[in-house]
Amino acid sequence: MAGQFRSYIWDPVLIVSQIALMQCIYYGSLGLWLAALDLLTANSPSLDQIFNYEILGFSSDSGRVSMMAFILNSLTCALGLLYFIRRGKQCLDFTVTVHMFHLFGCWFYISRLPATITWWLLNLVCIALMAVIGEYLCMRTELNEIPLNSAPKSNV
Repeated sequence: MAGQFRSYIWDPVLIVSQIALMQCIYYGSLGLWLAALDLLTANSPSLDQIFNYEILGFSSDSGRVSMMAFILNSLTCALGLLYFIRRGKQCLDFTVTVHMFHLFGCWFYISRLPATITWWLLNLVCIALMAVIGEYLCMRTELNEIPLNSAPKSNV
């Protein structure tokens, strides 16, 4: 169809690359947030902070630090959606995909599905934050004016 404003072609290589990139951004920035917060609170860093759902909670320092890192990570990943996905319509898709892979990673690491309500609520909040903020940022850039005049302006 030649009359459409945007034409989309199915590009599985691009989609898989974007999924892999968002997964790298997710775990990379989560690791940085955890390292920074662990440094501030003098906690010892551990892989359990990322994948063990039993650590999350308000009763321990490491649980609160991990939860704060997950929330801050949602904001960082929203920026990843802005710079690498660039489509407001696809933000929710990529957000849910990243968190589904995280669910599988937790399941593999612990050898059972996460069973605490804290883990599920935290991930729902993180999905909502990442998707809404990412979509808002993408929509702002999509709604920028398109310059129609490419010639330099003259002040005559």
